[in-house]
Amino acid sequence: MPKEFSRTQRVSQQLQKELAMILQREVRDSRIGMVTISDVEVSRDLSYAKVFVTFLCVGEQTPESCLKALREHEVHVRMMLGRRIRLRLTPEIRFQYDNTLVEGMRMSNLVSEVVSNDQRKQQESGSKEDEE
Repeated sequence: MPKEFSRTQRVSQQLQKELAMILQREVRDSRIGMVTISDVEVSRDLSYAKVFVTFLCVGEQTPESCLKALREHEVHVRMMLGRRIRLRLTPEIRFQYDNTLVEGMRMSNLVSEVVSNDQRKQQESGSKEDEE
């Protein structure tokens, strides 16, 4: 019977859970705001982990400033992660901003705009035909 998930996928899921708990409960920095971990990619040798994050920015916070503040805590987060998981080597963590949510919203707005323009043009052409 084949494995459903590879070891890297299982480690990635576990890292995502543990990092979410650490960022929620342990890291106290007002510059970060609310952080969501959208994905974790682990290298094949489990020595590096790319952690994709999104932020709910409040006030003057920007995703760039939140990411900069979060990167200052990488070493501390890795140390806490090493205490929580049982791996021979704790992966080196690299936080990256995940803009897929923003891009998805932008694409959705573009599609909505095109559909509304198409409906408007269709109504205008229909009213011209009625006049003739």
